[in-house]
Amino acid sequence: MEIIEGGNSQKKTRIAAVGDIHVKETDHGKWTEYFKNVGREADILILAGDLTDTGHLNEAEILKEELKACSIPIVAVLGNHDFERDQQKAIKKMLESDQVHILDGEAVVINNIGFAGIKGFGGGFGRYMLSMFGEQMFKSFVQEAVDEALKLDRALAHLESNYEEDLKKFVVMHYAPIKETVEGEPHEIWPFMGSSRLVEPINRREVEAVFHGHAHVGTLEGQTSAGVKVYNVARPILQRAHQLQHYIYEV
Repeated sequence: MEIIEGGNSQKKTRIAAVGDIHVKETDHGKWTEYFKNVGREADILILAGDLTDTGHLNEAEILKEELKACSIPIVAVLGNHDFERDQQKAIKKMLESDQVHILDGEAVVINNIGFAGIKGFGGGFGRYMLSMFGEQMFKSFVQEAVDEALKLDRALAHLESNYEEDLKKFVVMHYAPIKETVEGEPHEIWPFMGSSRLVEPINRREVEAVFHGHAHVGTLEGQTSAGVKVYNVARPILQRAHQLQHYIYEV
């Protein structure tokens, strides 16, 4: 748990959110102006996974340099692309700093706002969600989503037990916790887009809003069964459907 002080607690905070930036080895200098602009328009930046394109450390090194142009605190999670080369721990370590917080079952408080983050995982939604039955490989697949949900629950519980009841809590993840923000993707791949198992702690812990990515042709906005707003901020969606470079949420 980290606490970052700053700003007036009575002033509204603008949170910029974007996912799936997929930084490549050839992107040196490409993102500098982008991150400068985010710093001018918002108070906190959320990066919702797939920070690198193929999980290569050279891509993470490029992103680390580009992020120096961003003047505001950054809250991020890793995505499936960041896991591609099994270098996720090194990527997390490389990117983390006093300004950049890569969450994996942890939480951070910035300007009196709490953020809990996980990668998440697949498994499907509602009554079509995969069950813990059959071959061991299927059980392991389901267990990964269960473990991610438990990590999120622990991070949110830590925020609840260590801060005042009125602390606003946000969740950052890569995979989707509801099917509504996956709408637009082929139905055949929905089990790999997210899992309803991720939504239980979100509903129970009274989260303000959720930001995720991963579904590049999904839908920007949905809500859980408890009315928690969920935003799919995958950059392709923001650019193609809404002509946005990032989504702004004001709290």
